[in-house]
Amino acid sequence: MDRKIFLSEKDIPKEWYNIQADLPTPLPPPLHPGTGEPITPDMLAPIFPMNLIEQEVSQERWIKIPEEVLEKLYMWRPSPLYRATNLEKFLGTPARIYYKNEGVSPPGSHKPNTAIPQVYYNKVFGIKRIATETGAGQWGSALSFACNQFGLEAKVYMVRVSYNQKPYRRIMMETWGGKCVPSPSPDTNAGRKFYEENPEHPGSLGIAISEAVEDAVTSKDTRYALGSVLNHVLMHQTIVGLEAQKQMAVVNEYPNIIIGCVGGGSNFAGLAFPYVRDKIHGKDIKVIGCEPTSCPTMTKGPYVYDFGDTAKTTPLLPMHSLGSGFIPPGIHAGGLRYHGMAPLVSRCLADGLIEAKAFNQLETFAAGLTWARTEGFIPAPETNHAIASVIEEAKRAKEEGKEKVILLMWSGHGIIDLAAYDAYLAGKLTDYEMSFEDIEPLVCDLKKC
Repeated sequence: MDRKIFLSEKDIPKEWYNIQADLPTPLPPPLHPGTGEPITPDMLAPIFPMNLIEQEVSQERWIKIPEEVLEKLYMWRPSPLYRATNLEKFLGTPARIYYKNEGVSPPGSHKPNTAIPQVYYNKVFGIKRIATETGAGQWGSALSFACNQFGLEAKVYMVRVSYNQKPYRRIMMETWGGKCVPSPSPDTNAGRKFYEENPEHPGSLGIAISEAVEDAVTSKDTRYALGSVLNHVLMHQTIVGLEAQKQMAVVNEYPNIIIGCVGGGSNFAGLAFPYVRDKIHGKDIKVIGCEPTSCPTMTKGPYVYDFGDTAKTTPLLPMHSLGSGFIPPGIHAGGLRYHGMAPLVSRCLADGLIEAKAFNQLETFAAGLTWARTEGFIPAPETNHAIASVIEEAKRAKEEGKEKVILLMWSGHGIIDLAAYDAYLAGKLTDYEMSFEDIEPLVCDLKKC
């Protein structure tokens, strides 16, 4: 039995999969916040290059990956598929657990799968500089890495609570030549208001997005790049699931259960969407997205039209949301602290193609510790949410006495997050859980999809 399943470079997928071609219910369009009418591609031109806007609205099932992008992806792709045999033995489960290890990329997560193509498309469009936000710092690290590869400048607005919790993420960005500032910052109108009210404001992804978008539209030769949520971002990540399908076929396996953590939706969609396509066409599989109880976007947030940022500068997106004014607690899984959910993931949830579960912070760190002490690799706090679900499903298989195949999206390593593990081991972390009563005032005036 092989514990590691590799593909050769010649087997890397040459096209991305666009789930919009197969959705049973078409995705509702983004709306102009002033008119309430669907936005047109030209309205997005100040924010994104037109070649990415074309991908955002495309209905084509397969989009060719440029050779220049593949050459960069070859640095770490195809990523390995592992069998988690030690965890299986520890749990005494009949389930077979596989995981796609995205921690092997230079920044240590799945994020470069979209950072590389986004920076490439900006470069060929003539853009010299990219502004972006980052939560836990994985996206900011990935974009700084990608900008370094293609010779562009990067300005990263990092949510302040994570900026303070994870100084090594900032150092990674600066090592690759990116400039990182804590958000809210005094550098933009969007951030200055919050910064002047409270220089130690914890920030949110919504505020950081507002700052980055403002920077992009007011600076020369600059565009904005988003690490999750948007259609083209999720599509770039499907290289993960397409590789996994080839690797599972090598060992003659097909998963009964697919699991990933969900913040904005990109890493989860990257593994899940090629399998969701199989489910649309008749496969009997369970697809689980896992989120924090402190930011229960899918499990408690309504499916509404909402802004993607706090300053309300973006189009209205059809998504599960906690309200664009939501300021989440400072949990260590900073990448899962976004108020909204990707429209494509939200649509799949509404159609019953996927399901959602929420886990509290202490439970996820306990799961991460179990993983580190069995499989060896230390997971990112975000990934721990998916691991908690894997353990739950593996125990259920044991109770039922059923052999099941579980496939996990191991979205990144936690080497830069050791301070979070230190806090957990010292008993300093607490649980946070939002109730429906907490959420109602934040979303009461939003239009239902």
